[in-house]
Amino acid sequence: MQESAQTALGFLRAHSTSLGIDHINWKNIDIHIHVPEGAIPKDGPSAGVTMAVAMLSVLSGRKILPGVAMTGEISLQGKVLPVGGIREKILAAKRQKVFQIILPSANKIDIEEMEQWVTQDLTFHFADCASDVFDIALERR
Repeated sequence: MQESAQTALGFLRAHSTSLGIDHINWKNIDIHIHVPEGAIPKDGPSAGVTMAVAMLSVLSGRKILPGVAMTGEISLQGKVLPVGGIREKILAAKRQKVFQIILPSANKIDIEEMEQWVTQDLTFHFADCASDVFDIALERR
């Protein structure tokens, strides 16, 4: 989880100009992400794109659109990489009445092989790069 946050922040810093956050003085900013332990174990890179979206929202002032869930690993180059547990994540989104889901393009096969009742009434957006995710998840500038 910590590595996901560091990678997401590293990507935002490296691409601050193209993301419209080049006004940030990175030497004078401190970002703390708290993810409580709770009863549900959280590990792996699945939250990378979500953390990048959350941080970009705060730094740019662009709101995250309601009703959107996302998962995916982010690389320092901004590639959105596949993750596991897609079925479980989709079912969790449905339970929370979230019907738009952003997934790595490489996870499209998981959706195609899933039972229809799981994917019914959902809209899937597939992303290859972080900018795809930002365009879907954040309000327009």
